[in-house]
Amino acid sequence: MNQASKVALLCASALFFGEGWQLAAAQEHGRPEPAREGRPEARGPAAGRPAVDARGQVLDARYNHGRYYPPVGTVRAALPEGYRPYYRGGARFYFSGGIWYAPRGPGFVVVVPPPGLVISVLPPYYSTVWFGGSPYYYADNVYYTWQPDQNGYAVADPPNDADAPSSAPDSVQQDLIIYPKNGQSKDQQAADQYECHTWAKGQTGFDPTQPGGGQAGGSAMSRSNYDRAMSACLQARGYQVN
Repeated sequence: MNQASKVALLCASALFFGEGWQLAAAQEHGRPEPAREGRPEARGPAAGRPAVDARGQVLDARYNHGRYYPPVGTVRAALPEGYRPYYRGGARFYFSGGIWYAPRGPGFVVVVPPPGLVISVLPPYYSTVWFGGSPYYYADNVYYTWQPDQNGYAVADPPNDADAPSSAPDSVQQDLIIYPKNGQSKDQQAADQYECHTWAKGQTGFDPTQPGGGQAGGSAMSRSNYDRAMSACLQARGYQVN
């Protein structure tokens, strides 16, 4: 083999092994991160998800919430459709999709609602977080707690141990296992589960997120009724429920 042939063979070998190394590195880089047990919250962006989306909304990854919201101080010319008005201390607030607004000049600005403001329905996609045996409902850096005397959910100050949520009490049963049969997106799954939960709670008077089901006489039969109502609602929307 002459000198020119040897040089060509060496170049071809280097190119082959170089491409193989790059392919292996790419496969390793794209491999999903192993599941991490016992981590109730996430500090940074979820794997593979940017901290800010194309609309400038910020990812709320706390407690693995995983939703995007406009940052506080964002101003918009008009309120979104379906908003609900609320009043606290003589001030007006507007609520839509887990986001709070207050009037500012000719438009509206995204704000943090004041503690004590009571709403009748929790925001979509809320996350339930437990502290000292009590549930808090979290979305967009706002905590809510159930207030039975006001029949609603009040905006609450963050718990003192907000960085160290506890596990749910043993008395709280696990949620149903739900499989989307029709390829529903994660957003659609969350919306369907929220709406079916609200419907099942209204039908049975039982709320599995509350100690004792939110009833003085909460019982296994009440939970069973709730599960049946929840399953029927989800199955009608194209889910398999176990």
